Amino acid sequence: MTAILERPGEATGQSLRGTRRPLREGVFRVFLQASLVIAISFLGALLVYVVWTAFPRLDLDLIRNMPSTLRPETAGAQSAITGTLWVISLTALICVPIGVMTAIYLEEYADQTKWWNKLIEVNILNLAAVPSIVYGILGLGVIARRLGLGLTVLSAAMTLSLLVLPVVIISSREAIRAVPNSIRFGSLALGATKWQTIWKQVLPAAVPGTATGSILALSRAIGEAAPLLLLGALAYISFNPDGVLSQFTVLPVQIYDFIKQSREEFVPLASAAIVVLLVILLAMNSVAIFLRNKFQRRW
Repeated sequence: MTAILERPGEATGQSLRGTRRPLREGVFRVFLQASLVIAISFLGALLVYVVWTAFPRLDLDLIRNMPSTLRPETAGAQSAITGTLWVISLTALICVPIGVMTAIYLEEYADQTKWWNKLIEVNILNLAAVPSIVYGILGLGVIARRLGLGLTVLSAAMTLSLLVLPVVIISSREAIRAVPNSIRFGSLALGATKWQTIWKQVLPAAVPGTATGSILALSRAIGEAAPLLLLGALAYISFNPDGVLSQFTVLPVQIYDFIKQSREEFVPLASAAIVVLLVILLAMNSVAIFLRNKFQRRW
């Protein structure tokens, strides 16, 4: 038997490295916890300030009355709330089916060795990083003017659909990819066609990820103001949209319009509109959490 002799410095070096590693891990953990506490503290302070400032105007007049630049004490945000619901609902009807169908094609049908499919994937990833104002310019030049739709709810919804479509596609692809292949093979072995397998087995199993990603993408769209400023949402609107070809305004733009007023009475009104926008966002995120918990499966 050959004895392996350690050098005198090896044991000391290993012990030092062993003590440094827990020290580094502890410092890194403290850094992460401190970052989390700072972020939550700033968010909590912001929410407390907004709610405290908005408290005098959190009443039914905010929902029942139209915006006004002359009487901030009784002004509301009904047209902005209605316009927001119109725009975000139409955006969901446009972008979610297109995004899910695109994800199905790329994951289930596309040949990944073909150059055009690779080009599509690269462009989708690049479009997800394009600034929102670029989509606003595209919507104004192509959708509103070239297609002749004008500064309407439909133009805004199509522009926001282009903005969040890459996010819907990427999240839907990840949800479809997470479905085990054994489900596909079992369905095909029982005689189902490929489309029947996708429609009856793959899509229901991918609902949690698809719904969560789509609603989070719409949550981003509901807070966008830059693209809609170019599509006429900055105009003073004192009526509710009566169709997809009607003029509109939305809550982010209306909040900006309240904030830029010189009178202090508009500050509580703007904060109250922010609270309404946050409530809508929380409601959408709650739906995403409910769908995820209801349809989630452990593979």
